[in-house]
Amino acid sequence: MENRGKRGRYIVIKKRTDLAAEARELWRESAGETTELSGVEARTSSESGFAVETVKILDERGEAALGKPKGTYISIDLDPLMKREEGAFARAAAVVADKLRGLLKLKEGESVLVCGLGNSAITPDNIGPGAVKNTLATRHLVAAMPEDFAAFRPVAVLEAGVLGTTGVESAEIVRAVAEKVAPAAVIAVDALASRRMARICRTLQISDTGIVPGSGVGNARSELSENTLGVPVISVGVPTVVDAGTLAADLMEQAGIGESSSADFAQFGGSMVVTPREIDSQVDECARLIGYGINMALHELTVEDIAMLV
Repeated sequence: MENRGKRGRYIVIKKRTDLAAEARELWRESAGETTELSGVEARTSSESGFAVETVKILDERGEAALGKPKGTYISIDLDPLMKREEGAFARAAAVVADKLRGLLKLKEGESVLVCGLGNSAITPDNIGPGAVKNTLATRHLVAAMPEDFAAFRPVAVLEAGVLGTTGVESAEIVRAVAEKVAPAAVIAVDALASRRMARICRTLQISDTGIVPGSGVGNARSELSENTLGVPVISVGVPTVVDAGTLAADLMEQAGIGESSSADFAQFGGSMVVTPREIDSQVDECARLIGYGINMALHELTVEDIAMLV
């Protein structure tokens, strides 16, 4: 992350992002494009018409460079979906499902806990709650009618809420439910922050490193990870906001202005975040995509099957 601090009356804002692809991008901008980034592997591909970038942080050098824990981060460009290309939703859901399966590595019959993190009353923070509303809860059905639901994996669904409305840390709620349900893995869905407005609701990140609830809206709480839950935690997120200072710094660079001419710029925006006017419909679409992708990853279902069952 770029943070050169004050030089006289000039300052440069540290750019904030939850996306590993952007963290790598920022590192390359600060270090020089030809500089090798040790401890990090990255590759890009096109799958069903969607651009996919996979960043693997291999060791402590990569962690230090990108400021993120060791693991795999997969970014899917959702631009074809937002442009309403023909068949884009079904194709995007299939790509999401494929990437989730690759990280989950579940055995037949193993159960999963899907957690939606965030505040459903705040639109940019409604990715998690919206996703779990589109996720099939099957654990009770498989237990009660195993013959009728033999084709389904046991899945429990939890909307964890936020500390301000429940009085309980979402991580504590998830941990308590996980202890009772004893899943083989946890999928945690939350809103993220990006460095660029162009990525808002147009990039979906899947990672095997867990997640820190609330980080997307600048209110980070206790982390959810294999270290805290004892089982693999796969995080799924979509950026819904840009930090105001980060956006301003990027706009200044695009305009050819490298630095602020006033120390007051250090306080620009304070804790403000920026989100587009169309955020309502975009969050709904992304949340539905995540829910459908999770369903397809955990069960042998098509988009049409899920539409009838959700």
